[in-house]
Amino acid sequence: MKLASAVLAVSAAGALVLSGCSSSDRDSSSDNTSAAAGFPQNSVIGVALPQKTSENWVLAQNLFEDGLKSAGYSPIVQFANSGVPEQQNQIQAMIQKGAKVIVVGAIDGSQLGTQLKAAADQGVKVIAYDRLLLNSPNVDLYNAYDNYKVGELQGQALLQGLKDRKGAGPYNIELISGSSDDANSKPFFEGAMSILKPKIDDGTLSVLSGQTTQQQTATDGWKAENAQNRMDTILSANYKSKNLDGILSPNDTLARAALTSVKQAGKPTPVITGQDSEVESVKSIMAGVQYSTIYKDTTALVNATIDAVNAYQKGTDPKVNDTKSYNNGVKVVPAFLLKPVIVTKDNAAEVYANDKTLAPLTK
Repeated sequence: MKLASAVLAVSAAGALVLSGCSSSDRDSSSDNTSAAAGFPQNSVIGVALPQKTSENWVLAQNLFEDGLKSAGYSPIVQFANSGVPEQQNQIQAMIQKGAKVIVVGAIDGSQLGTQLKAAADQGVKVIAYDRLLLNSPNVDLYNAYDNYKVGELQGQALLQGLKDRKGAGPYNIELISGSSDDANSKPFFEGAMSILKPKIDDGTLSVLSGQTTQQQTATDGWKAENAQNRMDTILSANYKSKNLDGILSPNDTLARAALTSVKQAGKPTPVITGQDSEVESVKSIMAGVQYSTIYKDTTALVNATIDAVNAYQKGTDPKVNDTKSYNNGVKVVPAFLLKPVIVTKDNAAEVYANDKTLAPLTK
């Protein structure tokens, strides 16, 4: 992906979705015709979020609360820090409180079938946010970044970083994937492996642990301590006399955990990827430690989701741009996908130019 087009795509997406919360939309959606076609504008809108495992989920909570209130709705935004049963109960409670739309960032997208059916039985629209909801016909929309593309970008960045920082190959690398109960972990890993596996097969890359499948590389709960413990074991078993040149990490939290493990083992800093543009990782990138991250503007994604809520409120269909790719095991869920952007030290200032939190870190 060319950087300029990617930045423009994200900027365009942000501009598009921000219009969903404009005063003109609020005015037009309050007329009797549109309310009758959809539902009253002051209706309850539920947002069920997973555990607070990254900065972006906390930001999403605040953005949903503020954005939905500004659009005239009564939001219920909740985290399920105690796990799947808590999220199931929260969604059921949202239905009972009369929610007209429920946005679900699932802990485990395969364990909400009963709640999604209950929502459908009450005429509630269900939007899968960031993570696909699986094995249910009762999913109306999937709003996310293109997660397979995220993986591709990470694989490409790892290869480029190895070339830039480690010279000519072959290279020793290890792989980290996300939590196996998160539907996003599969496209992240598969996208990355579409780039890396040919290089593993031709000997350019060697995985000394032999752990090359998603199951072998999974990080339960996306927890940093799980990634660090696994990397400690891998390093002690396979790298006593050899260096680890690179690590594929699916997000920034796990990247920092892996780097801690490598540092404690007294090994040189490997090239490592990430995702989410977390503050500490952006600082690390600018310091020349972490090689890359992925920028997925949470504001743009939340606003795109509020745009979809506005469409349902008016009795119209929300915008989609992919009706073929996301089969949840029962149906192909129509999707609205935003484009992720790869970030390294070289382009960070340009990518984050309009981000009030991250732009100052690139100075």
